[in-house]
Amino acid sequence: MSAHLIDLVPATLRRAWAADGTCPDLDLYSLFRARRVAAPDRPAVVDPAGTLTYAELDLRVRAVAAGMRELGVREGDVVGVQLPNGRDAVTAELALAALGAVALPFPVGRGPGEARSLLGRSGARAVVAAGHARDLLAVAARLPTLRTVIAAGHEPPPGSESWERLLSASPAAFVPARPDPDAAARILVSSGSETEPKMIAYSHNALAGGRGNFLATLIPDGRPPRCLFLVPLGSAFGSNGTAVTVARHGGSLILLDRFTPQAALAAIREHRPTHVLAVPTMIRMMLDQAGTAAPPPMTALVLGGAELDAATAAEARAVFGCPVVNLYGSADGVNCHGGLGHLPGADGGPGVLVGPPDPRVAEIRIAAVPDEEFGEIIARGPMTPMCYVGAPELNRRYRTAEGWVRTGDLGTIDEAGRLRLVGRLKQVVIRGGANISLAEVERAVAAHPDVREAVCLGVPDTLMGERLAACVVPRGGRSLTLGGLTDHLTVQGLDRTKHPEHLLLIERVPLTPAGKPDRDALRELIARSR
Repeated sequence: MSAHLIDLVPATLRRAWAADGTCPDLDLYSLFRARRVAAPDRPAVVDPAGTLTYAELDLRVRAVAAGMRELGVREGDVVGVQLPNGRDAVTAELALAALGAVALPFPVGRGPGEARSLLGRSGARAVVAAGHARDLLAVAARLPTLRTVIAAGHEPPPGSESWERLLSASPAAFVPARPDPDAAARILVSSGSETEPKMIAYSHNALAGGRGNFLATLIPDGRPPRCLFLVPLGSAFGSNGTAVTVARHGGSLILLDRFTPQAALAAIREHRPTHVLAVPTMIRMMLDQAGTAAPPPMTALVLGGAELDAATAAEARAVFGCPVVNLYGSADGVNCHGGLGHLPGADGGPGVLVGPPDPRVAEIRIAAVPDEEFGEIIARGPMTPMCYVGAPELNRRYRTAEGWVRTGDLGTIDEAGRLRLVGRLKQVVIRGGANISLAEVERAVAAHPDVREAVCLGVPDTLMGERLAACVVPRGGRSLTLGGLTDHLTVQGLDRTKHPEHLLLIERVPLTPAGKPDRDALRELIARSR
C-alpha cells in the first residue's frame, strides 16, 4: 500500500490558517475548476505543441482522471509522474488532484535506480513516464505495490498502458473526488544531502495556500500571471507551476520541453511572460546569449535553487530591465525573499541578506546551535509540509514536536527583522580538522571580476582528509589562475586557510535533472583533471 502520510503540524494551526483565509481551504482541482468556469478561454498552458485554454485543459484532465480511475487509481494512492515540461505534465498532476490521489513528480533524467527508490519508498501504485516506460516496467517487477506503468509520448511497450488511451476516455461522466484540503496532494522530491532523494508530502492547502501566498507577493497588480518555468515542473521549485500559477492564481504556464538559453530568450520575446522562474545558472547562460536587443517588459526574474551573487543580479536587472528576486527556499518547508523592491547584493552585513519572513508563507526563527556563531534557521507556517515520506528517521531529525522544520541552514535575523543566510551546517569541507563553509568561499570567489559563476566543493585527500576546489566559469574572453584567484580572496579578507587549493576552469556548470549544480559531475571532472 502507499506510504502512510501523517501531518506533523498541529491540526489547530492548520484549521486556523484556513479559518482566517490564509489558505483557500479547497482542493487543487476545485480551485482549478473555478478558474476554468470563470475564464474558460484564458490560456492555461503554452508549450511547443501550442496553446491550451482552461476549458481545453479541463477536458484533458477529466479524461485522464476517468481513464486512471478505470485502471484502479483511487483516492490516497501515490502515482509517480516523470514527464518533461509540457501539457502532459500539467494534465497528469491535475488529474491526480481530481481523483484525490497523491502526485509524485520527479524530473526526467533521474535514472532507474532513483526511480525505483522513489516509487518503492512511497508505495506508489502507478507511474506515468515518457521515454522511460521500458525501464520502469523492469522496476515495477521488483516493487510489489507498483501495478501500472503508463507510457506517454511513444508506442507503449508490452505490459504498459497508453497515455493516449487515457486522453481518449470520456470526460463527461467523471465525478471528481473532494479530498480534505489538509490531505496530501503532492510529494516533492529533493536530493538534499541524504544518500537517497528525500520525499516531502504537501497538502492542497500548503501548496495553494502557503506556496500560493509566496507568488501572490510578486504579483503587484493581482492579474493572473504568465510564468515561464525554466525549471522542471517535477522539481521542488517547479511545484509553483500547476498548483500555484494555474490552480491558485488562474495564470498561464509557458513551458519548454528542454532548456537552452537560446530557446528561453526566444520564449521571452514571443510569449512575453510576466515572470521567469529559473536557477541562477540558467540566467547566467542567458546573459551570455542575450545580445543588445531589449527584451519585452517583465514583472520579475524569480531565481532560486542556488545562491545568487551580486554581480549576476545586477547584470540581470540591467539586461532584462526588471526586478530580480533572490528566493531562499527548499522542499523541506522554508521560503523567504526580499520582494520586488529589494536589490540583491552585498550590504556589509554577515552572509546574504534575504528579506523579511512572511507569516502567510512561513514564520522563521533562529535556534541556537552549540559551538556555532550563528543559529539554525527553523520554519513553520501555512506552506509547511506534512512529513517526510518513507523516512521516519528524517522526521525525527528535522521536525520538532510543534511542527517546526529544521532547515540545516545557518542564519540570523537582523534588527530590521530581515533574514540573513550565512551558510549550512552540513555544506562544509573539513580540511585537516578545520571546517570551511562552502557558501562563504563561493561568495568570495564569485566577486572576482573575471568570474561568471563559481561552485566550490571538497575533494578527497590522503593527508588532509579533504581539500577545497573551485570550479569556475570565466567571463567571456577572460581567464583566471589559481594564484590570481587567491590574491583576490586575500584582498576580500578571506582567511588563507579557506582558500581553494585546486582551480578547474569550465565552460558551463553541469546541472542535475532538477536544475541545480551537479557537484558529483564536477568532482568527476576534477578527478580527471588531476
